[in-house]
Amino acid sequence: MLLVAGVFHLLPAVGVLGAERLAGLYGVTLADPSLLLLMRHRALLFGLLGAFALHAAWSPPLQIWALAIALASTAGFAALAVQAQSLSPALRQVMRIDVGLAIALVVALVLRLTLTER
Repeated sequence: MLLVAGVFHLLPAVGVLGAERLAGLYGVTLADPSLLLLMRHRALLFGLLGAFALHAAWSPPLQIWALAIALASTAGFAALAVQAQSLSPALRQVMRIDVGLAIALVVALVLRLTLTER
């Protein structure tokens, strides 16, 4: 599961390359330079999270942390998106993916915690 979570969190990292990439990912226009900077920074953080999840897949001591952080990321976005007034079709798709990924991460985290207790 960490491999899947890692790949899905790495995908938005291409947003560090600029507004065009971010527009393609999220279906939004970023005319404000400050907002563009924040979104590019967000893409960088997703890259770090994805890399951490991939690394943790082969490092058992980090797995619970990586699962929990990936779960917080996916469930957090889904919770915020549900409260949004409107979502672009691209963001609606991101929300659907994040909901599915969050459910899978909950299962993986519970299983991993269960194995740790034995």
